[in-house]
Amino acid sequence: MAANVETMMYVRERPWHGLGTEVSEAPNSEDALRFAGLDWNVRQENIFNARGGIIKGFKANVRDSDDSVLGVVGDRYKVVQNIDAFKFTDDLIGGDVRYETAGSLRDGKQIWLLAKMPERKIAGDAVEPYLCFTNAHDGSSGVRVCMTPIRVVCNNTLNVALATAKRTWSMRHTENVHERLNEARDCLFRAEDYMDGLAEYADMAANKSLRDDEIRDILNELFPVTEKTTEREKATIAKCKDEFMVCYFAPDITKFRGTAWGAINAISDLVTHSMPHRNTKNYAENNWGKVMSGHVLMDRMAALCMR
Repeated sequence: MAANVETMMYVRERPWHGLGTEVSEAPNSEDALRFAGLDWNVRQENIFNARGGIIKGFKANVRDSDDSVLGVVGDRYKVVQNIDAFKFTDDLIGGDVRYETAGSLRDGKQIWLLAKMPERKIAGDAVEPYLCFTNAHDGSSGVRVCMTPIRVVCNNTLNVALATAKRTWSMRHTENVHERLNEARDCLFRAEDYMDGLAEYADMAANKSLRDDEIRDILNELFPVTEKTTEREKATIAKCKDEFMVCYFAPDITKFRGTAWGAINAISDLVTHSMPHRNTKNYAENNWGKVMSGHVLMDRMAALCMR
């Protein structure tokens, strides 16, 4: 199935893969659970060998709606039910939590919830923080909660590196998720500190002027050409620079053009919409492979713009 999506719900904006149930308004946890097709539980059953004996130390996680086996786990594994995931997120955020997307991946082996948090203003731009909860029922990973800021105008992620920020919390399936609620809430508060830091950083960047020739110098430093650069790499570098300029002159960045914040937003748009997503042979040969990742590219651009 496309994108490994088994079931999901989404609010208004249709995903690229066209799957899932569309709802007109962000639902609460009870409705989101049902719309997303997550209204099922996981039970644990013994595993038997070919002679009918119980295999000690392991259990099978079985979905009660269709008796499908989601994974084989150790007997210390504690199940976090889908309904408990929503309750945990509700308790973590507090108030009237609304969910933008939620669903099941890989035939129920993994689930996610995306909850919308109050809108913030970053350098005059509308930014909507989202809290994402993920959980694997097959033992492949633990519970993970993270917060990410999304720019409304172009729906990209502004992950400017702030060294002291902690926006991710996780736990193993040998622990009780609700017993660690206070620790998760502390992490969320620190994520709010990140948003405050981002707002302060954005104001500084929006007030730092960059001339067109300075932008060109930064791009040359970001995408260097040396004697060892192949013709293929030169073509890729030229393409990257051209695509950056398209992003830089996009209508939604108009008010920040000529500033460091405009350049940082442009590289964020470039990474979000143009960067290769698969590490193929051609990927390794081009300059994106040398840059290593979109986050590294954004960090380097931010450092060059703010020096």
